[in-house]
Amino acid sequence: MFRLDDKITLVTGAASGIGRAIAETFAHAGAVVYVADRDGGGGQETVKRVTAAGGKAAFVPLDVTKESDCEAARASVHGGHGRLDVLVNNAGVGHVGTMMQTTGADLDRLYAVNVRGMFNVTRAFLPEMLKRKYGVIINLASIGGVVGVRDRLAYCTTKFAVVGLTKSMALDHALDGIRVNCLCPGRVETPFVSARLKEYPDPENAYREMAATQAIGRMAKPEEIAAAALYLASDDSAFITGVDFIIDGGWSAGK
Repeated sequence: MFRLDDKITLVTGAASGIGRAIAETFAHAGAVVYVADRDGGGGQETVKRVTAAGGKAAFVPLDVTKESDCEAARASVHGGHGRLDVLVNNAGVGHVGTMMQTTGADLDRLYAVNVRGMFNVTRAFLPEMLKRKYGVIINLASIGGVVGVRDRLAYCTTKFAVVGLTKSMALDHALDGIRVNCLCPGRVETPFVSARLKEYPDPENAYREMAATQAIGRMAKPEEIAAAALYLASDDSAFITGVDFIIDGGWSAGK
């Protein structure tokens, strides 16, 4: 079940965390994976991990905020395989703060990556998908794009935008053979989160507090988010589009 044999896929922000887990999961399911990231060292490490496990992967340098990078990535993928079947817009950044703790520059930085970056990459690859009448697009949103989260004003603002972008695209292209969905994870135990925890006076207590946000009492593993991405990328989910797929360990169940 949930195979991606011979599918050409690209995952942004795949140098670590959820993006790396998605790249590895897709490759294990038979896909050719383009690992796209501005972090060349981390991106190459993801490629090494994929190929060491017998998968197929290549690194593509990509800063999603630069339209020229997005066009270069498209040229690289189409030059190598002539098409892209599955696009995962995973690259994103965060910010902690209320309205009064958030500057206009903070909001602009998050918007540039989390929303405009997603727009840039999709605009680069969508035309060929439309010509072929086939394509799957998966956007990484957040539970913070479905419910409000304290002290995350800029982050939630952009993630709500990602959910809106997803639903709008899904409706616009439902008859064009293009499916568009987004994943809305709760807290995930990524290297980024682990690094932030070390900045707290009591990292162990901070971890317990973050884990307690989820009803099941722990954070997700990146591989658990990747499993949902695999399902949405596969043809087994052919009747699913426009969905904000919540994977939050019960965070939003009582809201």
